[in-house]
Amino acid sequence: MMTEVREIVIPGEILGKIKEAKASYGTFVEGDEIISKFLGILKKSGDHISVVPLSGVYIPKRGDKVIGLITGIEKVGWVIDINSPWLAFLYLAEAVDEYVDLKRTDITRYYDVGDMIYAQVSDVKLGNVQLSMRDQMARKLKGGLTIKITPSKVPRLIGKSGSMINTIKEKTNTMIRVGQNGVVWVSGEKIHKAVKAIKMIDEKSHIIGLTEEITKLLSE
Repeated sequence: MMTEVREIVIPGEILGKIKEAKASYGTFVEGDEIISKFLGILKKSGDHISVVPLSGVYIPKRGDKVIGLITGIEKVGWVIDINSPWLAFLYLAEAVDEYVDLKRTDITRYYDVGDMIYAQVSDVKLGNVQLSMRDQMARKLKGGLTIKITPSKVPRLIGKSGSMINTIKEKTNTMIRVGQNGVVWVSGEKIHKAVKAIKMIDEKSHIIGLTEEITKLLSE
């Protein structure tokens, strides 16, 4: 009998064979294989296999600008949490321009665990996500604070031609970086008012008259 197991699976992923288990919610059968319908949490309970879909999850794409937290260091680079089911990796060669002698250099001189970075997704293959710091906007984010919003709400936060995010910056005298992964970094004078506006957009992005509400909030 199977023990209960939970892990992240992607649409189309083969989860098992029908001769070994029974297909349940979030799956379908093709031939003799049980396949996932969703990006979600795999649940194996008894002889049943099901998938609980994840909503509002960030799926990395090449070219995306993201904000990530360095959570680990390896010999040739850094492990990054990008608010996704998958961790990302930043190779040393994509992080610095100079030659680095790994036998003599501690790479924490460049980035260390706990650092927040604004980077670009350079490659995505089967859940293997790679980042690069070669984009002109890429940098280490110092100070400030970060908040998370629903990734699908990022375009609403930015606004047409950057109108919404620029309004928030100007009215609160802050610097703001918005990652397409739903992570937002804020630094400057009226940080808490900026955060309040960002959270309002995340919660009320569907309503008519949101721009007027944000303008009123920022004028208080």
